[in-house]
Amino acid sequence: MRVKFITLGCKTNFYESQALAEMFRAEGYTVVEKGLADIYIVNTCAVTSMGAQKSRQQIHRIKKQNPDAVVAVMGCYAQTEPEKLKGSPDVDVLIGTANRSRIVELVKNATEGERTVLHTDIMKERTFEELCLATDQSRIRATVKIEDGCSNFCAYCIIPYARGPVRSRDIEKIVEEVELLAKNNYVEVVLTGIHIGSYGKDLKDGTGLIDVIERVCAVPGIKRVRLGSVEPVVITEAFVSRAKKLKNLCPQFHLSLQSGCTETLARMKRRYTAEEYMSAVKLMRENLEDVSITTDVMVGFPGETDEEFQKSYEFCKEVGFMQMHIFKYSPRKGTVAAEMKNQIPEPVKEERSQKLIALGEKMKQAFYDSYRGKCVEVLAETRTKDGRFHATLANYMDVYIESDEDISGKIVKYTVK
Repeated sequence: MRVKFITLGCKTNFYESQALAEMFRAEGYTVVEKGLADIYIVNTCAVTSMGAQKSRQQIHRIKKQNPDAVVAVMGCYAQTEPEKLKGSPDVDVLIGTANRSRIVELVKNATEGERTVLHTDIMKERTFEELCLATDQSRIRATVKIEDGCSNFCAYCIIPYARGPVRSRDIEKIVEEVELLAKNNYVEVVLTGIHIGSYGKDLKDGTGLIDVIERVCAVPGIKRVRLGSVEPVVITEAFVSRAKKLKNLCPQFHLSLQSGCTETLARMKRRYTAEEYMSAVKLMRENLEDVSITTDVMVGFPGETDEEFQKSYEFCKEVGFMQMHIFKYSPRKGTVAAEMKNQIPEPVKEERSQKLIALGEKMKQAFYDSYRGKCVEVLAETRTKDGRFHATLANYMDVYIESDEDISGKIVKYTVK
């Protein structure tokens, strides 16, 4: 039977879909990317209201196109708003963000006419759910999930309610997966999760994110280890002193900001100040060669005044990010911020967004210009339509290089133009 995965949202969702796809292959199913299928697995997103809406639309569209298909729905939207899916004739299997290891069994039952709703209280989950090792990924860069859950409860975020508390994956299981990826000729791995900076907090044995990084960097054959998003509280002197000894740890840190104004951060219930963020930036730049810093910035959080936005703008300018992802705040039902007064009008959010986008493009260009004429190592990835290869530096700069031979998957020298 043909199985198709439709995945919305973050890298963690995509990793989980890849892991589940391997479970289906192991049971004799054919996983397809194009055309109609007999079975659809919809891995939903709930981080924004738009993500939830897109999830609903995907589910409805499947049944409209293929009424006889079996549809299994999982993920964050399925976890946070199950009441909107439980009675839907479009859904044959509903499991949220737990019990995903049973997906093949439940889908098989559905093909025989047995509908399943297996929705559990994710806040009571205390162990990391192991899935199949996800070794069938992009042939260049593979993602490895190291933890699940988040316990921060930022004012605007629904994810702690969708994913539950922090559950750290056994470090030996992480290493086992990375070793298998190395044997399958992957050269770069990205450590991901819902809140990887919290790795080890549930273990209460002193193990932390840097311990995982060191173990993964020691796996033979892995040339690059890259991190998913972390927060500035992770960047301590102890962390940096160990990190700078790891030659294959990519010096690119996606350091989550959200706002460069301390007052706004406090309303967001973020656990750091703008000053602490800047200290983390300086610590990295003083100790890590060729480090690049990327980030996310939210505009229009409830109560954000013109003065607070300007503080955030000037802060971003002072940091000099390589890249910024700018997004406008949108109320998410079930969060504290959705009930806050002083919601910002959409035109104001749009204006602020455009200002930061323009700043981000200017900073990115300045960062790239600083590398012109330098000879660097790049990982060649995919060939473009014009015959060149898209490649990345360890700090995640993009370049396009010409080569008569197929260099995809290889690390080569290149002089930045």
